[in-house]
Amino acid sequence: MARRVLTIPRIERRRSRVHGWGVFACEPISKNKRIIDYAGEKITHKESWKRETRYLERGHIWCFRLNNRWVVDGAVGGNVSRFINHSCAPNCYAHVVDGTIWIRAARTIAPGEELTYNYHTDGEATIPCRCRADCDAKL
Repeated sequence: MARRVLTIPRIERRRSRVHGWGVFACEPISKNKRIIDYAGEKITHKESWKRETRYLERGHIWCFRLNNRWVVDGAVGGNVSRFINHSCAPNCYAHVVDGTIWIRAARTIAPGEELTYNYHTDGEATIPCRCRADCDAKL
């Protein structure tokens, strides 16, 4: 039986109007398409809290909860996915499949459009959301 090859759309990291660096589509991306996996070091929640304290002091969120036991730290061994910014009205979503966190398109995404997803953080809400000028959410 032939194996299905997963084709990943072309994306690139560039300066973002939302915050610092962002990730942008280089080609059209269809709804529900797997775009990129959120890669990084798999660590315990206890270790994650230590690291997140340092990251939050600099205004970053790099740790992504995988499940009740593990967290993926995108700042250590991660890829460009760690630069996908938060939005309260995102064009992407996270989907965990067999221990891999996939960032997928929530709708069709046009070339040049910045990729965003809702971080759904459960921390102390110390970072102001920058998804739009009138957003008063905290991450």
